[in-house]
Amino acid sequence: MYTYSVRVYSWEPTRKCLSELELIDGDMVVVKDEAGMEIGLIERNDKLVKDERKTSIVRKASARDIDTYEKNKEKKVEILKLSKSEIKRLDLNMKLVDAHISLDGNSAIVLFTSDERVDFRDLVKNLSRIFHRSVRMHQVGSRDEARKLGGCGVCGRDLCCLRFPGSLPSISIDMARVQQVANRGSERISGVCGRLMCCLSYEAAQYQQMLAGMPEVHSSVKLKEGKGEVIELNALTCDIKVRMIDGTIVLVKKEDLL
Repeated sequence: MYTYSVRVYSWEPTRKCLSELELIDGDMVVVKDEAGMEIGLIERNDKLVKDERKTSIVRKASARDIDTYEKNKEKKVEILKLSKSEIKRLDLNMKLVDAHISLDGNSAIVLFTSDERVDFRDLVKNLSRIFHRSVRMHQVGSRDEARKLGGCGVCGRDLCCLRFPGSLPSISIDMARVQQVANRGSERISGVCGRLMCCLSYEAAQYQQMLAGMPEVHSSVKLKEGKGEVIELNALTCDIKVRMIDGTIVLVKKEDLL
């Protein structure tokens, strides 16, 4: 995943470099990864975060490095503008998210989203000819786009994908089901990216533990009073709401099941 948030986390491969260079929080450094030379920002965390981008620190950034980085940020505006024109001319179903130029200026990466596979070979050839540098297209998902653009969730706080670095976790509908919120409708459990909310993963494991040994909703259970159908579960209190055959509603604990 290419986020280009100019962060380098103090995970295992960089610990030695951090010690030798005596770097502190907020220091700008030059790092090398599969995309080339980049500018990174040192952030020390109690919990090490390993990003999918393999990076190693080359040196502490000089004033010239930082100046080049700032100029490249200005150039990307032109790259995005011309890229949009080419995409429109070639009639490609793509939405540009961001662009990034390597510190040495030899390569550029353009991030985009699309609902389908896109043949962008002609686009890459044209852009490489226009910009006189190697151009790579990298397709990202809607959650990566939301992380890049930022924003607030329905909770009023910054998006989870923006607040928490590293790889985005996989969110499944089962996480919503176990917390009994799947019936609220997809629009109420989806984030601004249109995907399931990241926060659904925070308490899913705890709910699974609390619901262990409890019957499923709509299943048939047997009590001392007779048989009934489970119509509701409360994972926090371990209460089970049962509709008896005669239509009465009773509230029992799982220990009361026969």
